[in-house]
Amino acid sequence: MKHADDVLLLIDLQYDFMPGGALAVPDGDEVVPVANRLAREFEQVVLTQDWHPAQHVSFAARHAGRQPFETIALPYGEQVLWPAHCVQGTEGAALHRALDVPHARAIIRKGHHAEVDSYSAFLEADRKTPTGLAGYLRESGVKRVYCCGLATDYCVAWSALDARAAGFEAVLIEDASRAIDLHGSLAAAWQQLRAAGVKRAQSEEVARGAI
Repeated sequence: MKHADDVLLLIDLQYDFMPGGALAVPDGDEVVPVANRLAREFEQVVLTQDWHPAQHVSFAARHAGRQPFETIALPYGEQVLWPAHCVQGTEGAALHRALDVPHARAIIRKGHHAEVDSYSAFLEADRKTPTGLAGYLRESGVKRVYCCGLATDYCVAWSALDARAAGFEAVLIEDASRAIDLHGSLAAAWQQLRAAGVKRAQSEEVARGAI
């Protein structure tokens, strides 16, 4: 069992990111059993859940003449336009039913502000609106955050980078995550992660306490 100052952050294991979902991540369903095994090694587990209103600003359908995966400029910066996904209360937004983490202590819902996207579990895409996770973890005595889930190059990477920026040690568990890899986004994410001091690990290393 990991120390009480470690937390496992399981990111966006929801149906719309699984094969057949609205924004499917290739092989995303393979993460669920790995996440279940990892979670048994942690006293503290937190889940995140993408949770968009139906007319979210990141949805291509909201912007006339635009297609999914195009980019536009929004007040807070460049935004990838996505297919509508993880709409509040829909089956696509639900956590995968095979996810077996009954001892998880919190669920952080993100992306619920209609005019701001949110990848990170810590900060929304305007880079100033906090989710409250950093404060929760500090008050829980956490010093190191292990991140995994969907997708490696977006929500998982952003969460790991923001964990570091918030003063935590951060580890990204590679085989417990899967990537979208849009226009070289996976290689770019790993470059940023290395530069920020985020450790790269495999689930077996984490389970045996090697990292």
